[in-house]
This record gives sequence, structure tokens and C-alpha cells, in this order.
Amino acid sequence: MRCTILLSATCALALSSITAFAQNERPRNLILFVPDGMRARMVKPETAPAMAALRDKGVNFANPHSLFPTFTTANASAMATGHYLGDTGDFSNTIYTGYPVAHANGTVVPFLENNAVLAEVDEHFGGDYLNEETVLKLAREKGYSTAALGKVGPTLIFDHTDRADRSGLHSIVIDDSTGGKNGVPLSQEMQDALTKANLPLVTPSRGESGKAGDFKTPGPRVVNIEQQAYFADVATKIILPMFKARNKPFVLVFWSRDPDGAQHNHGDSLNTITPGINGPTSLAGIRNADNNLAQLRKALDELGLSASTNIIVSADHGFSTISKESRTSPSTRITYDDTPKGFLPLGFLAIDLAKALNLPLFDPNDKNARVPDNAHPRAGNGLLGSNPEKPDVVVATNGGSDLIYLPGKDRKLAGRIVKALLEQDYVSGIFVDNDLGRFPGTLPLSVLSLRGKAVTPHPAIVVNFRSYSSGCDEPTVCSVSVADTVLRQGQGMHGSFSRGDTMNFMAAIGPDFKTGYTDTLPVSNADVGVTAAKLLGLDRKPKGALVGRVLTEAMPNGVSPKGFTGTITGKPAANGLRTVLQFQRVLDQRYFGAAGFPGRTVGLPETVKTAGAR
Repeated sequence: MRCTILLSATCALALSSITAFAQNERPRNLILFVPDGMRARMVKPETAPAMAALRDKGVNFANPHSLFPTFTTANASAMATGHYLGDTGDFSNTIYTGYPVAHANGTVVPFLENNAVLAEVDEHFGGDYLNEETVLKLAREKGYSTAALGKVGPTLIFDHTDRADRSGLHSIVIDDSTGGKNGVPLSQEMQDALTKANLPLVTPSRGESGKAGDFKTPGPRVVNIEQQAYFADVATKIILPMFKARNKPFVLVFWSRDPDGAQHNHGDSLNTITPGINGPTSLAGIRNADNNLAQLRKALDELGLSASTNIIVSADHGFSTISKESRTSPSTRITYDDTPKGFLPLGFLAIDLAKALNLPLFDPNDKNARVPDNAHPRAGNGLLGSNPEKPDVVVATNGGSDLIYLPGKDRKLAGRIVKALLEQDYVSGIFVDNDLGRFPGTLPLSVLSLRGKAVTPHPAIVVNFRSYSSGCDEPTVCSVSVADTVLRQGQGMHGSFSRGDTMNFMAAIGPDFKTGYTDTLPVSNADVGVTAAKLLGLDRKPKGALVGRVLTEAMPNGVSPKGFTGTITGKPAANGLRTVLQFQRVLDQRYFGAAGFPGRTVGLPETVKTAGAR
């Protein structure tokens, strides 16, 4: 390999990577364990002993990053492909597709955690809505045994194309839908193995843990034990022994719904901020996921597979307690049947924008019906304009941040929207598509790697909501965020640019990782996908350039590159507000920690120096 002086650092990393992997002619096995919504600072020996032990004995990625918007399918797309969201086009759990999605009741803003929706969206966008091949698919095609188990939606994303038969040639996929009309068909081999092990062919439901309560009724105080025990049993009693018997390397993805599900729905603090997501139900959800990891590691030991298996643990995002409070929102002055007086309703952003822009509001989740003045959209999403079939503005509601689309790419309308957003106290940071121009108070989408080769429609504006600490020694543990969601104040949500939401738990252990090593360099979920591909020896032909990096510093004999920090600051708006982004850099790779208006985002200082800003 020949290296120029300008590329010497990059080539050194490549050479160290080649050296690290040349020692193994046969690729190792790989398990990716995703504890959905696991906050990094909540992993302690007393709360999550299995995760803490893996972190402390293997590699502790002490500077982790979820990709913004910090949502599940978005970060699943990053882990599955190694690309940032500007390439995958999975910008949030709910996106605008530009056409009515039949399997989502005809809405143009479908929720992606649904196998039938994913299949339809794939078909519409050329057979692969991500526009990038996944690591699991590439591994399968190279001859690995492959499987993905767990939460519906992100589990399938890891191998979401060409899955329509029972031949067994596709990855084994077992999720909430298995055995139902939207489930990926099981091969005869898997059906026989499940029956022999006295395990059902239909995934158990979430039971009470899947209920969220309402504004008068607390959510559940139980966690997703039965369903996750089923996934863990299938993995340890059937799939791992089956893969060992095949005598070839394997890749297994295990996506644990807890602690995400427990933190979302818990009934520990209805309409109050404390204890929020730090109550007993959330802690039980953490332990539930931890038990699943412990069961997987025990099975590896008993099968004699530990020495040949790398394990990467990476949560998709962190978490925050929900706030529904605002002093400026017109929506809080309206009385709703299902919302406490004075609280923000579901869909507050769409309601407030419709009022500010003087545009009619229609509900894309109710056959485009006009939203009455004393009601909110069913799922929070909104179509603004005189004709809902050709809306001027589309609001995709997600939680700690929302997406705004402008089908007509109207710059003047974008300016009016930005002006309206700057007047709301629940907003903390506005990012605008570069093609619409620069607006005071905002930053362009490109600085977040949200512009790339995606084939799905790009959002025109991404709105981050305000966050703050409820008061504890570690703000990322007690982060509170305004959230556009059906869930209630005191329950849990994510999606914001708070450090509480971007600080996901990440760790690794195995023969291709160092032992007892703390990695202080920034790492992200996009790095997980790229590193997994390298560990598996996969040859990829990416369509987009927004890719993560191989985490060589965490590997024996791997080079540790240098890291840098920086701040990007937008020009101030007339009211003095400006969007500020704090990032770190390794070579040409950027990692985004927190962003928003100073004083309104956890992890962002109340005052930010502007020297070197742009």
C-alpha cells in the first residue's frame, strides 16, 4: 500500500486494521446486542451487572454517540449499514414518504416500526428504502449463518429485503410479528426446532407492559419479561446450537425492547417529572435487558463459543423524562378531552404552526380529515395547506424532535416557519435544508450529515425540543425533554439533541477487542456498522459517502487516532437565539454531542464562545 504524506494518518489506520485482521484466516462470530434506550451512566454493577462486567472486562466506549434525530429506526439504519442518516434516509421513526402507504392506513407519514410498512416502503423506493446494503445481508450472502431477534421494526431492518419465502436462505428473523400475517416466514428447520424445544411458533405479546395508560390512568409497573424471555430462549436454546452445528461463522443481532419499553410506558410518575424514568419500573426494564445479555453469554460459554465470538453492545439512543409544559404555545390554551389543562397536547407543533401560518390543519392519520379547533391530530402528524392531497407543509411527529417537510420547497414559507419556531419556548435548535438558504438562528442540515444519497424525501426543517436537568449529579441520567408524543409528562421519550438522548451505552468484548480498555475517543452507531463489516471481512460498495469509521483503537495492535473538539454557531436571530452544535472529530469523522439554543439543551453550556464559529 502506498501512502502520500497528506493521507498518512488514514493509511496508518488502514494498515493497522489489516494487521489486526490478518491474524485470523477464519472470521470470528459476531453478536450485536442492542439494549434499546440504555443510558450509558445507568450501567452499574448494581443496576446492570452483565453489561457492567462486559464493559469493564472488555472495551468501555466511554464517549458514545447516538445519531440525531435520536430515534430507534434511524439508529438501526446506521448500525445496519454503517451510514449516517443522510444516506439511509431513515430520518426518524415517522417519516414523510411522499405517497399514501397502504399498510399504514393510507397515511403519507408512516410509522416505520412495522414489517408490512417496511416492505411497502422498500418496494416504493427501488426495493431498498435505505439505499445501502445491510451488514447482515452481506454476511448472509458471504456464507455466514445469520439471525435477528427482538423488537419489531429495527430487527427486520438488519436484513429487510428479499425475505418472502420459507426456504431458509434468508436470515432468521423473529420479532413481535412472528407467526402473524406480517411476520417473516420461518423455515421448516426453525419450525421443527421450535416445536421440539416446546417453544411456540408465535411470539408472545408484550402483555400489560405494552399499555401506556392515559392522562388519568398511570401506565404499567411491569416490564416485558415473557416476550423477551422467549427471544432469549430462541437464541440460546435453538439458534446458537444450530449455528454451532453448522460449523461455520455466524452473526446474531438481538434487539432488546427493554429498557426502552419500560421507560416509555411506566406508571411511576403520572404527570410529574420525578421520579420520571428513574423509578422502579424503569430500573426493572434495565435489569430485564441485562438478564437477556447474561443468558446469551452463558450459552456461549456452555457451547464453547466464547473464545471465537465478538460481542458489541450498543444502545440506539439514551432517554429523557417527558415534559409537556410551555408558556408560549397557543395549543396549551385549548381544552382537549385527553390532555390535562395547560399541558401541551399530542401534535402541538402542527397545531401551533397551522395557527402561525394561518393554514388549515388536516390529519394524515384520519383520512386527511380537517382537525377541529378543540382537537389534535390522532398521531400528532399534520398536513398544512388548503389541499391535504397537496400540502404546503407536512409535520412528522416523533417525540423529542419533529420533522417538517415542504413538498413545494418554498423558501419564503421556510422563513415564516423558522420565525414561528423561534417564538416558542419549547424549541431549542433549528436545522434547515441547505437548498432553502440560510436563516438567522438556524444551522444547515449538512452539518449533521443529514444530506446525502438518501432516496426517501429529505426533511426541510428538523426541530429540536427544549431539554433540562431535573436536578441530579449526572444530568444525562435525569434529563427532561419536551416531547411531541401521546405519552404523558413523567413518562419517557427520546429523539432530542440533549446529551441525555445522544449518550447511549456502548461496549465490546471478544477476541478482536482489547481487554480492560477504556476508549475515550468519540464513537457512534455508524461506527458499529462499519466495524462489524470489518470484523466480518465484508466487501462493501457503498452508494453514499457518509460512513462511520473502524474502531481500530479498541483492537489489539490497532492505532489510536487523535480526537478534536469544536463548536459550530449559527448567526443570531432578531431575538438573540441561535443554534449551536457541539461536536468532536476523529480524522474527518464528526460526532455530535449536543445542540440547540444555549440554556435550553442538556449538555450545551448556557453561554457558548463564538471564536472559530461559522
